[in-house]
Amino acid sequence: MVINHLEKLFVTSDAATIIKETDVHHPAARMIAQAAKMQENECGDGTNLLISLVGELMTQADSLIKMGLHPSEILIGYEKAGKEAMALIEKLTCFTASNLRDEDELVSCIKSTIASKQFGLEDFLSKKIAQAAIHAMPERISNFNVDNIRVQKILGGGIYDTEVVHGIVVVRGSETTIRSVEKAKVAVFNTNIEMQQGETKGTVLLKNAEDLLGYT
Repeated sequence: MVINHLEKLFVTSDAATIIKETDVHHPAARMIAQAAKMQENECGDGTNLLISLVGELMTQADSLIKMGLHPSEILIGYEKAGKEAMALIEKLTCFTASNLRDEDELVSCIKSTIASKQFGLEDFLSKKIAQAAIHAMPERISNFNVDNIRVQKILGGGIYDTEVVHGIVVVRGSETTIRSVEKAKVAVFNTNIEMQQGETKGTVLLKNAEDLLGYT
């Protein structure tokens, strides 16, 4: 349970949300928070592992400093360990996706990440997410932009009512009795079309009917 500086309450188990909403002042802790934010932006997952791993490395470094080791020597050791870990990770591949436009391959890649956020719903949600991602995928997959997919919650529905819509969803009722139109011409306004109140207030003195008609 996190209460941020605006008194807003968050109940979450997501490490990225906790770090984002927590006010961190300690210099070392702030660096960890920035690393967690970068991990979330780059991969969208793995923040909990990152924070736990860094915390453990700092705990081990603390005991080494107490033993009399200089911080620069610890840093050299960590850099060597980092290079070794990166070399080992390359050999630990359990699955390689050859075609990310294939729904089944994409589902197998993202299912574990979905399970960490929505356990028990990963089979259903990963298929929907894969469909949306394939539809919004550009020619160069590395240029994929998450903002091209929007999630809209509609009151009264359940999670199994989720569906992927290729287009625009307007979450408000019709202003008239007409509910469906075929071959319609659509005008999109990027400003309100309701009457707006003016910034200034003035007084108008009307003496007769002609003045009222003229003013109208």
